[in-house]
Amino acid sequence: MKRVFPETPLVAEPHLSTKEVAVMIGRHQSMAADYVNQGLFPNVYLDTSVRGQGAFRVPKSDVLHYLNGPQPSLDTQVRQAAQTWLAVRTNDGQDAISYLDLEDFEFEGRRFPLKSRQRGIWKPRLLDAALSITTTFRRPGQERPYEDEVGPDGMLRYKWQGDDADAADNRALRRAMDDGLPLIWFFGVAPGLYQPIFPVFLVDEEVDKQQFVVDIDPQGAFLDGDNETESPMEVEVLKRYGTRIARTRLHQRLFRSTVIDAYGSRCAICNLRHKVLLDAAHIIPDADADGAPTVVNGMAMCKIHHAAFDSHILGVRPDLVVEIRTDILDEVDGPMLKYGLQERHRQPLMSVPSKRSQRPSVPLLEAAYARFKQA
Repeated sequence: MKRVFPETPLVAEPHLSTKEVAVMIGRHQSMAADYVNQGLFPNVYLDTSVRGQGAFRVPKSDVLHYLNGPQPSLDTQVRQAAQTWLAVRTNDGQDAISYLDLEDFEFEGRRFPLKSRQRGIWKPRLLDAALSITTTFRRPGQERPYEDEVGPDGMLRYKWQGDDADAADNRALRRAMDDGLPLIWFFGVAPGLYQPIFPVFLVDEEVDKQQFVVDIDPQGAFLDGDNETESPMEVEVLKRYGTRIARTRLHQRLFRSTVIDAYGSRCAICNLRHKVLLDAAHIIPDADADGAPTVVNGMAMCKIHHAAFDSHILGVRPDLVVEIRTDILDEVDGPMLKYGLQERHRQPLMSVPSKRSQRPSVPLLEAAYARFKQA
């Protein structure tokens, strides 16, 4: 959530720059800025004077209160910093990130790996519990080394490393579960490309099946806290509903990352290459029985063309040629209508996946095009 800072100091007292704060708390300067953004200094303000325009200023009393109060553990600092960094790098968790980009994360001025190259469970030496888990990318027809599944309660499962419950990796996950620590789950969507889901929590262990139960949208604070829901049945319904919504969001993120990557981060219709302006459009809506969240049922589209496709203003023929609805061709409006829609009429897609296995399914295109013609 974006913080709003007051324009003037709230208290007439000495104020410190983030560099001075870093010196006082003995941290790297970039970490001091993270503390400001996390709201640990409640009276911070932006200095809008000519000399210090845009600089943070923190009341000295806030820093002293922070130093004299309970300090967050190293574990907490690492997890908070990692998730804040990932949120910035992945458009709040909407976009995938490459393994090489993951190596850019730093903690207190030093590079700090967020996942292992070889292992699915990662516990850095500095931490007592696992920091992240990984599900490897699987090409169509291939099996993953460990197949994560959905249980009867609708929650996802993550398999042990090997068969030994006392193996170091499994102990690291068990420690994270027992301490209620947030983890990052990296889903492979292409070779070297991962969709991060965070935070996730381990809420149970099924020893007989050698796996942990993963909550990808924690609701314990609501369901177990002060609320008016007293019926166990109501609580169970809410949990199942929340889990279903969480799984839907997960699948949407994985679908988006897979499709955008297949199209080289370009709009299929106009070739726009700004990932933040791109969506993964379903050829057949996901509410339909045939609307599976698979790459062959998707096309990368900018937000304008996605909306036009969903509203049947724009259609794509099975031969990958764009058509614009007849009444739209007769309209007179601004340059977006002319260049963005009308001039794309009867033009081939400008971007298609290089791999034939990732290109749109012809039967799905035929069904979608028939709906377009009937609109």
